Amino acid sequence: MTYLNLSRRLKKNDIPLVSLVYGEETFFIQRLKDLFIKQVNTDSENIMTYDLTETPIQDVLADAMTYPFFEGKKLIFATNPIFLQTKAKKLPFEHQLTVLEDYLQAPPDYSIVVFIHTAEKIDSRKKITKQLKQKAEIAVCETIKPHEAEKWVITMAEDLHVTIEREAIYLLDPDLLINLQLLQSEISKLALYVGEGGVITKEIVEKLVSHTPTSSALRLVDAVMIADLYKAIAIYHDLLKQKEDQIALIGLLAYQFRMILRVKLLKQKGYSQGQIQKSLGVHPYVVKIAHERERQFSIKRLKYIINQLAETDALLKQGKMDKNIAFELLLHNLMNRNVN
Repeated sequence: MTYLNLSRRLKKNDIPLVSLVYGEETFFIQRLKDLFIKQVNTDSENIMTYDLTETPIQDVLADAMTYPFFEGKKLIFATNPIFLQTKAKKLPFEHQLTVLEDYLQAPPDYSIVVFIHTAEKIDSRKKITKQLKQKAEIAVCETIKPHEAEKWVITMAEDLHVTIEREAIYLLDPDLLINLQLLQSEISKLALYVGEGGVITKEIVEKLVSHTPTSSALRLVDAVMIADLYKAIAIYHDLLKQKEDQIALIGLLAYQFRMILRVKLLKQKGYSQGQIQKSLGVHPYVVKIAHERERQFSIKRLKYIINQLAETDALLKQGKMDKNIAFELLLHNLMNRNVN
């Protein structure tokens, strides 16, 4: 079972009596923990957390088998079940796993026990692991793959009762798209701005999302793509306020346009997006962005743009022209629609 499967089950108020949540994506683990607390909806005195590197499993389960004093069910989180690992570190006490084996056969209906382990893997060969797989609900919280980033942006937006345009997603920084904590923060900010039922547009993302040099370079690429000189200069001036250097910006733009050209050439040879990514050895989302943009440029125009960037880079490094004038002239030249 995945994070999404268990999440959907909990939202339907179908709460397993014993669960194991493990994986390296702490964002998903925390979301599931919050969801357990919300759906069990018990008195706070009935919610307990034990660290299994400090407390024996038999003591945790003794608590689970004790009827709650307060109204509602008990909710017990048992973290760091190191007895599920191949090599468990030595502890000053022993986990009596036979007690857990007996508990799994007939867990009481007044206690919810959730084991939480922030580790990539558990040892599937162990007897206790096999029993957990048979008797408990197991959710693996894996780090998202780059090609899944777009889906998660859409899912987060839907959870906040808003929608986000595809073009707006492409303006989000690639680094942001693989950091779910930061991504959630940005999408929440955008959702609050548009309000329930609203639409997060490309323009809103440009206005509200904190831009890194990489994401700003992508915005400059888009401005060149539609030949919007006013927009390109506005983005450039924003970057100057962030103390970005013109030579560094040329390097970022050159990287983006070279990537678009390389993707276009490989695509013409019949390469799939996955094959292109393997051939270039770059982040899959970088290829995805270039793949979307390449159709807007001819090979001739891309070579012209790369040549313009190289010439301006040489001018600036030789000190032959004022940096600001040279960069604005470069932006003007990049808009040349006569080269197709």
